[in-house]
Amino acid sequence: MATLSAIQCNPTLRSFYQRLVAPGKHKKVAITACMRKLIVILNSMVRDETMWTPETLNVTGCLVGQFN
Repeated sequence: MATLSAIQCNPTLRSFYQRLVAPGKHKKVAITACMRKLIVILNSMVRDETMWTPETLNVTGCLVGQFN
């Protein structure tokens, strides 16, 4: 349920979902991909002891500076 709400309200996850559904991926598969992305983001926030702010995420949903 959290993922469904995030897809509607979070611009990062909404654009990720729409990008997956646009070429024809099934909606349940796209929701599952968003679930995994949300879990990865939340786990990295716990690991780094950071708070949620939209500014810390880039377009792909990865924490800024994580893969530099």
